Amino acid sequence: MPDVDGFDEFYRSSRQRMLGFVYVLTGNLAEAQDAVQEAYIRAWQRWSTVSGYDDPEAWVRVVASRIAVSRWRSLRSRARAYLRHGAQESVPGPGTDTVDVVAALRRLPEEQRTALAMYYLLGMPVAEVARETEAPVGTVKARLSRGRAALAGLLAVADLEEA
Repeated sequence: MPDVDGFDEFYRSSRQRMLGFVYVLTGNLAEAQDAVQEAYIRAWQRWSTVSGYDDPEAWVRVVASRIAVSRWRSLRSRARAYLRHGAQESVPGPGTDTVDVVAALRRLPEEQRTALAMYYLLGMPVAEVARETEAPVGTVKARLSRGRAALAGLLAVADLEEA
């Protein structure tokens, strides 16, 4: 059983110093908070060992510093990759047909929308859709049939409104 009171006292007495230290290292308060939080989580997980050290705060300081440095290296690596490979090509926005289909799908009951998405978008067989939605196979077939009919009607109306 971890020494909860001992850890709480340790945390309360050292957290501000630790945050200030890592903030000076990183120059970014949010990064410092994340690194310090992670270091204290690791200290809590090993508190039975860490509490026996001559200076548990030094252990947390080293861990927090390493976490911050690791994040710097990760960011630096990403920046180098960006410079080496350039920006990712932008993905074109959805076409008007896609927007119309999504808008029509939103108007369907959830069960029909789910069945249509699993069957057509994920390529799941009817039996698999039935198992995952916990519905009989016949119910899934009915949902697919009704969903297709409702979708066709909604898209026909959308086409008429555009014309």
